[in-house]
Amino acid sequence: MSRRADELYMGLALELAKKGVGKTSPNPAVGAVIARDGAVVGRGYHRFPGGPHAEIEALRGAGEKARGADMYVTLEPCSHFGKTPPCADAIIAAGIKRVVAAIEDQNPLVAGSGLQKLRSAGLEVETGVLREEAGRLNEGFFLSVTKKRAFVHLKLAATLDGKIATSAGDSKWVSSKESRRLVHLLRKRCGAVMVGAGTANRDDPKLTVRLPESEEEETLRAVIDSRLEVSPSLRMFGEGRAGNTLVFCAPDADKKLEEALAAKGARVFRAGTGGAMDLRAVLEKIYSLGRMEVLLEGGARTAREFLAAGLVDRCHFFYSPRMLGGEGVPMFSGEGPKLMSAAVGLSEVEVSRAGEDLYVTGRIGE
Repeated sequence: MSRRADELYMGLALELAKKGVGKTSPNPAVGAVIARDGAVVGRGYHRFPGGPHAEIEALRGAGEKARGADMYVTLEPCSHFGKTPPCADAIIAAGIKRVVAAIEDQNPLVAGSGLQKLRSAGLEVETGVLREEAGRLNEGFFLSVTKKRAFVHLKLAATLDGKIATSAGDSKWVSSKESRRLVHLLRKRCGAVMVGAGTANRDDPKLTVRLPESEEEETLRAVIDSRLEVSPSLRMFGEGRAGNTLVFCAPDADKKLEEALAAKGARVFRAGTGGAMDLRAVLEKIYSLGRMEVLLEGGARTAREFLAAGLVDRCHFFYSPRMLGGEGVPMFSGEGPKLMSAAVGLSEVEVSRAGEDLYVTGRIGE
């Protein structure tokens, strides 16, 4: 196959993988295509945890046509027994001649062993086709399986002069309808949403996924609240949401306040020592509950605390073409670095439009 053909088929596999985004946690989103004699004879993607992997779906679709064909898969095939048997074994048994994997699996349970098994069986193996795109698709999975914590997406919507709310606290709406739709898509991708207690009390957000083309979807909600100041009457504690809302507090927070929240169905976790919170422990807990990624939606103090702790992995900033021109709530509150050389930098920066807004996203720590 030519490089151009490889990229074409891998592009198809990536489009299939995107169908599983937000549905497969704690597994990665993976797509696979089987090609033979210039035509696609099988395709598949991982649809839900415990379900058939993308490679298995593609092999079932191809049937006997898989023998002697090429398989394109967005992630190295697994080689271990989990909820499903190893995909590498099924690929070998089906008689696939050549496997092209976009990127190696960073999961310590795989980490190259899947590709090595294929090579040992005599299959031709190539990697690196559309590697960057495949890496971005599963960046949360890769970080979470290596660091054992949830990958943090920080989302902030601000005016051009960097304010997320007026001096009176009004923030509806800073961003455009198109920007808000993207935020709901981010919520869907992550499956977990996190805010500070101040934002929770002020905005009373539901923190659900609400898109015109689908029914409202629940998320795992997390509130960072060291002193347990969040109101038990908020909508996130409402009927039908028992157990879906987590409140993280300092170890010395008031026990009676914890009991009041627990009575509304919240799960309260004490993270840290004394009066100080351990934010990494918060992310480790979210990861242990099967969420690889979490969307941090503020407010200003919580955003600064996670940024200062080195626990923000990707930023999503929506800038409205408006200015308050005076006092207001900044994107980050509290004292920042004294020197510009200590400013936090972004890599892989992308700038696009979301309606009338500017949407800026980039990685931290890459």
